[in-house]
Amino acid sequence: MIPDVATFWDGPLDALRLLCLRSQVAAGHRVTLYSFAPLAGLPDGVVNADAEAVLPRAFAERLRPSGPDGSWRDWTTLQFSDFFRMRLMAQGAGLWLDADVLLLKPIEIDPAKPYFAWEKSRQLGNSVLYLPPGDPIIKAFDALMQQDELTPDWLAWRHRLTFAWRKWRGGSQRLSDIRVAIFGPASLTALAQRFGYADYALPRKSYYSIHAEPKRFFEPSDFSALLSDPEILGFHISPKGRGKEQPIPGSFYAWATARIAKP
Repeated sequence: MIPDVATFWDGPLDALRLLCLRSQVAAGHRVTLYSFAPLAGLPDGVVNADAEAVLPRAFAERLRPSGPDGSWRDWTTLQFSDFFRMRLMAQGAGLWLDADVLLLKPIEIDPAKPYFAWEKSRQLGNSVLYLPPGDPIIKAFDALMQQDELTPDWLAWRHRLTFAWRKWRGGSQRLSDIRVAIFGPASLTALAQRFGYADYALPRKSYYSIHAEPKRFFEPSDFSALLSDPEILGFHISPKGRGKEQPIPGSFYAWATARIAKP
């Protein structure tokens, strides 16, 4: 089954994200991009939908309170999206792809089984994620969201100790402050292990071959091995601030931009 794709974005989209969205449509997926304000200039085939109907913006105040002007601070968008994708899974919205996932080919899933891949040797990524509605991971997040403190019962001991130490020292009372991805890959990995899902995980290179090395995408290089590997389905780019750069001739970015033509 080739699923519908759903994702979330807050604020203007840069050229890299627009390219990735076009790649998802070009691979044959119907794509819905959720946002709190209408987004102009989206690629053909990408539908803009209201994020408030999935998870109210006010939920972010439980993570990291907004600044004086109401804008989200620091890690808020990333952490909010960790919960947002779980709400999409609960609603049966399809396959979650981060807006910076570039696809080379269509993704096929079994709608009765989880779908994700290793991001690191001991950590799963949640940039590419599918969970069947009613899955125990979704239920675990539902239960977490009923808590006032948003402290997972699957939290690793090292994170528990860090959090307890900060509270004892009079620091932050919010778990969201101790690690940017505390509700993302760390939580998915812990819950997948709890429910025996590790065997479902695809190899790291399926989507994370260049994840931690954006220069392999943005700078001139020989990327032929990436394109010829049949196990590589796409790439989580993780641009680290380089999403607005113009493609450099000879780079993977330039190749992808030329291949995935603008509508």
